[in-house]
Amino acid sequence: MNNTKSTIQGFEVEGVHITKVIDTLGSFSPKVLYVDKDRSSFDPHIDWLQPHFVDEAKGMLLSIHSFVIQTRHHKILVDTCVGNHKTGSGFPQWNNRKGNYLEELVAANCRPEDIDYVFCTHMHIDHTGWNTRLQDGRWVPTFPNAKYLFNQKEWDCWKNSDDAADKAVMAQNILPIIESGQVQWVDNAWSIDDQVSLLPTPGHTPGHCSVDIHDGSSRAIITGDMMIHPVQIAEPEWNQSADQDRALAVATRSAFIDEHCDRDVMILGTHFNTPTGVYITEHNGQRRIRF
Repeated sequence: MNNTKSTIQGFEVEGVHITKVIDTLGSFSPKVLYVDKDRSSFDPHIDWLQPHFVDEAKGMLLSIHSFVIQTRHHKILVDTCVGNHKTGSGFPQWNNRKGNYLEELVAANCRPEDIDYVFCTHMHIDHTGWNTRLQDGRWVPTFPNAKYLFNQKEWDCWKNSDDAADKAVMAQNILPIIESGQVQWVDNAWSIDDQVSLLPTPGHTPGHCSVDIHDGSSRAIITGDMMIHPVQIAEPEWNQSADQDRALAVATRSAFIDEHCDRDVMILGTHFNTPTGVYITEHNGQRRIRF
């Protein structure tokens, strides 16, 4: 799907402005993501999932986007999507792409050179792709003035993988950043500044972190892949096929939902289609969202 300016969303957390910039958006069978679910599995929740998160054919609407966070101090980019010209991903639709993400970023009033920090919630392909761009046959950092915050535990998980797709991600999206000297190694408890900090949410990957944005009494949390589709707010036990530790992922997700239900905390789903920024609530004894 070609993106236009109308796909760019803005959110406010008191003194922080957050902008969503889409790389790609599509409809998928739940079998792509969930271990044992089909389209009928959405039926108990269809009244609030449609039309924003499930289409008429009961396909999941999944967005792959970045969040640009403008604090008092810094401009921070969270997750860098799929990228262009990448190969060997294991997902044919993501190989050799020629998307217009950088144009969308500029349309959101953010040039690549404006970014101070880049943080990837984890090192899967659809969260690291625009770390680099192809220039004169070489992978170079897309954000030339940024420090890339790489989680040491996440890197330790992936650096020695024998999987061909993992190796492609490391070679194209991660190693060129390390070689450029733009990496700042961080742990799960790291704070970027007084308004943005990392929130450990392990299970999907060992070093997976969500991002906590806060100022005074106002707060928002970027999920990463702790939850990929809003249905998991009602069904946190649905196993995601890419979760490395499925039991831990369910426990992390369930605890997060319990903690933030009926709280004034905006949940910014990293793959949630528009409206993207939602609140967890309980309705007739069941968890769902409001926006």
